[in-house]
Amino acid sequence: MQETLKTVKYSIRDDIKFGKIAVKLGRSKRQVLSQMIDYFYRSKKDPTDLNDELLKNTILKGQKEYIGFVRTQEADLLIPIKRDATSMVELLKRMAYSFDNQVMKYNEQVLSNQSDQRKGLSSVFETLGYIEKKIEAKALLKQKAMNILNRYIKERENLRLMSSAREKEELANTARKELELL
Repeated sequence: MQETLKTVKYSIRDDIKFGKIAVKLGRSKRQVLSQMIDYFYRSKKDPTDLNDELLKNTILKGQKEYIGFVRTQEADLLIPIKRDATSMVELLKRMAYSFDNQVMKYNEQVLSNQSDQRKGLSSVFETLGYIEKKIEAKALLKQKAMNILNRYIKERENLRLMSSAREKEELANTARKELELL
């Protein structure tokens, strides 16, 4: 549908301002003019009233509603949440303190038990070392006794029946002395 165009005359100064507005908004002058007319028509605002009381009242009413909403939320939600959060933080601090104390006591007990076990194990190792030395000494003693006995048997067989009782007694005394030296 073909629009019929009308012309409006205005000053060059107004045309410069109007051009700057159109460029700033990124629209054509015709489009900006049409949008301005729609805005003032719908909002019923007077373009000469720079302090637009209707706009002020609307803003103040909106701000009062927001402030009232925030105050209601503060009383109903934020204050109880803050109070609960504070008590929860205090409870968590007490729990952490108690837990830390229990853990510290347990750690001290564990360290004490480990120290006792270390001392006990050291004593066991010393005893085992002593027993091992005794076993080695006993084995050595058995070996020496066996050597003495074998030598006695061998010498006695070498003496045979023809030897005198004195030689046999000498052999037995020698074996006894060697056993006593062990």
